Amino acid sequence: MANALPLRLLAEDADDLTVISAALQDAVAKIGDIRFDAGARTLTLAFNRYRWETGGKNGERVRSALQLGGVLGVQARRLRREAKGAVVELLAVTFEPGEAPAGIVRLAFAGAGDLRVEVECLDAVLADVSAAWSTPRKPSHALD
Repeated sequence: MANALPLRLLAEDADDLTVISAALQDAVAKIGDIRFDAGARTLTLAFNRYRWETGGKNGERVRSALQLGGVLGVQARRLRREAKGAVVELLAVTFEPGEAPAGIVRLAFAGAGDLRVEVECLDAVLADVSAAWSTPRKPSHALD
């Protein structure tokens, strides 16, 4: 499926963000690939995303970027900024509405780390930015 088209998604409400969250499930990133630009009010994260949309038969990853706009502030919990080479695995992206249209975008990572992103409105874009490559490791979700 290496010839599948690159993914390009836009989220402007919680339902849209659910689709982006599903596409990013099990994506991995380095802490150093998370950038907050206070002047531009954007948060950008670069991931190696598992391509679930290909059916998972032939494991593939692709470099993808998630950008949130209208960011008023970012808080990290259990993610150490000084550990720029540390790898984190994304579990889910959710939106908690506040005073409309504002709210909180929460990015939950394995190991109980998370980012809490205060936004003036939900404005999220996910785009694949590289060609896909094969991987022998398919993420698994073992039940406890």
